[in-house]
Amino acid sequence: MLTALDHVQLAVPAGSEDALRAYYRGALGMTEIAKPPSLAVRDGCWFRTGDVRLHLGVDPRFRPARKAHPGLRVTGIEALAQRLQAHGAEVVCDDELPGHRRFLSEDPGGNRLGFLQAVG
Repeated sequence: MLTALDHVQLAVPAGSEDALRAYYRGALGMTEIAKPPSLAVRDGCWFRTGDVRLHLGVDPRFRPARKAHPGLRVTGIEALAQRLQAHGAEVVCDDELPGHRRFLSEDPGGNRLGFLQAVG
């Protein structure tokens, strides 16, 4: 019955939208998309690139996800790591997933993000 993953929603702290826009648009090159009118009254912001959609929703009791994270498939993983570092994000390489190059990073709200590229 399940056919695809529509989006991943991450909780973010109140007032962080400008920093998140700089990260998701500037560092990751995603496009901000408008929320439907019925949801536009809520804080937060939505982004997409290709079939990847991330919704960032303000949670007044926000705590960053340190373990749980979306795993985002990428191309040009080394260039992406350098781009994130140039935007001030920490990049932690992780070689524990066989057949993949992978690194972990955090968005400005402290949410953990995984980036991976298949090798071979």
